[in-house]
Amino acid sequence: MYYTDRGIEELERRRGEEEVSFAWLSEQLRTFTDLNPEFETAVERLATWLARLDDDEDE
Repeated sequence: MYYTDRGIEELERRRGEEEVSFAWLSEQLRTFTDLNPEFETAVERLATWLARLDDDEDE
């Protein structure tokens, strides 16, 4: 298990039954980045990856 898996597992355990919109998630990522600017690159990469999940690999 990676160290980061603990946070992911806690998220799933505590909030896994909830449904959220991407608008809500986007706002939470903005708030997190405002409070923790050192994680801006990681948040940007995650957001871009999520946004492009359905893109064809060949494009």
